[in-house]
Amino acid sequence: FLLFLKLENKTKGKLQKQICQVVLDHFEKQYTTELGDAWTSVRDVLTYPLCWQYAVLINKFSQPAELENTLCVKGYHPAFQGSLPYLPASLKCYIRRTPGRFPAQKHQAGKLKEYYLLNAASLLPVLALEVKDGEDVLDLCAAPGGKSVAMLQCACPGQFHCNEYDDLRSRWLKQTIESFIPDPLIGLITVSKLDGRQIGDLKPELYDKVLVDAPCSNDRSWLFSSDTQQAMLRLIQRKELSSLQFQLLRSAIKALRPGGSLVYSTCTLSKAENSDVINLILNSYSNVMPVDISNMAKAVSQEFTFLSGMQQHELLVLPEKGRAWGPMYVAKLKKM
Repeated sequence: FLLFLKLENKTKGKLQKQICQVVLDHFEKQYTTELGDAWTSVRDVLTYPLCWQYAVLINKFSQPAELENTLCVKGYHPAFQGSLPYLPASLKCYIRRTPGRFPAQKHQAGKLKEYYLLNAASLLPVLALEVKDGEDVLDLCAAPGGKSVAMLQCACPGQFHCNEYDDLRSRWLKQTIESFIPDPLIGLITVSKLDGRQIGDLKPELYDKVLVDAPCSNDRSWLFSSDTQQAMLRLIQRKELSSLQFQLLRSAIKALRPGGSLVYSTCTLSKAENSDVINLILNSYSNVMPVDISNMAKAVSQEFTFLSGMQQHELLVLPEKGRAWGPMYVAKLKKM
């Protein structure tokens, strides 16, 4: 028991990270304007990691025998219990209302992990994309690989292309795939390190579905930047992110076959990186149409809090106590 207490205190010590004041001040100004009263409760969750929750995505390829029973005993229940437009039976994710994290599993060569720990809101882009067996799929900015793993829980694509430009993140992506996906299926997966802005020119009209989980200002981690100089630099460079996101989306549209769909997601609350980027795309292309995802949002409204006033093709998950998921922005488009 004493050992357990020591471990618990050690974990709490790790969680009680220092808030970066420069970032918090910047967010206060921006998000009070953009979110109004909702920002106060969102800020309370983002600045207090002890109330964060983690979902457990079960890996169907390792068929963990007792895991689901163990999770139920520990107070977890299946997420996504509403009647969703798309919810394959093979996608199993467990969540619980109370904060805390199920123990992580270490990477072991040749041994598949039984589960992936993630923010439950990260699965919404996967559910919105609706990947079916045999479709050709591109995950344009795939690291660390959680959404790629989740898509492979849902369906078996014809070809599955996971791309990550950043060198370190690309290695992380490869390790994630090795940890979760068995050998025969790994043969169907292409992992590349291309500049996502060029993929559309290199592979025009090759894919049925594209996920653009774009590089963004990661509100959760930025708030705990330990280096103030780096934080200030990030905030200065933040203005350039929407331009990069727009270019990635343009590339994704080129890579899509006519009739194909695209999902864009970020883990920021920032309107400049979310709705503004999508509106710019819709205003720039006559052959790209918004796709209504409001039914999906309605079906999961028991588990997630959404910002009101969004358009039908988009949603923004707001973290709140007891439902500390997000931030997560999701928008869906179709190429005609």
